[in-house]
Amino acid sequence: MNFILSEYHRDVDSQELLSDLRLVAKNLGKSRVTMAEYQSNGRFHPSTFIRRFGSWLKVLDIAGLEQTRTEMNISEEDLFDNLESIWRRLGRQPRYHEVCKPFSKYSNGTYCKRFGSFHKALEAFVSSIRESTANVEVNSTKPQKSKKNPRSINYRTRFKVLQRDGCKCCICGASPAIDSHVVLHIDHIIPVSKGGSSDITNLQTLCSKCNLGKSNLM
Repeated sequence: MNFILSEYHRDVDSQELLSDLRLVAKNLGKSRVTMAEYQSNGRFHPSTFIRRFGSWLKVLDIAGLEQTRTEMNISEEDLFDNLESIWRRLGRQPRYHEVCKPFSKYSNGTYCKRFGSFHKALEAFVSSIRESTANVEVNSTKPQKSKKNPRSINYRTRFKVLQRDGCKCCICGASPAIDSHVVLHIDHIIPVSKGGSSDITNLQTLCSKCNLGKSNLM
């Protein structure tokens, strides 16, 4: 038996580490390299990079490579924002087969792995909308230290209004689910210029044409 020490990499020069990572990316013909891909093709272990630079995302950034986003480091907020974007574009609840690239930033499988199933992901999303809206309503009863813009509407409240109104115009019934050219706005029923608030009870969904036509009328 030969007693030979494995190569010691902790003191290797940082530029040598980064050069080897870039070489792996070049050999693979990719602009981004995952930890698993580097471990299979590189000279050093990914942990050597992480000890040196702090995280794999930071390593890729320093090496000038495109950062990877694994299912584990996608934030829940990003997943919910993506669902909200799809829901708005469809004008209704998205279906499992519709949550895929390029229409969706993340795959339906990502939601299933994070929440257990796609339906549970939708439940968690709607629950977060309700909690956000409830917090807005509770906070609105507390005295405010600074005066907020009366036209400002929390984006979660906007979505809640769209959901309540069935993602269609309350005047003409136009919906992006029927016509992809329809753009929906959130309108103040009693205009701000006439004392109307941004409370959810004073908001309604209008298409862009009806909203422009209504202007500041009651």
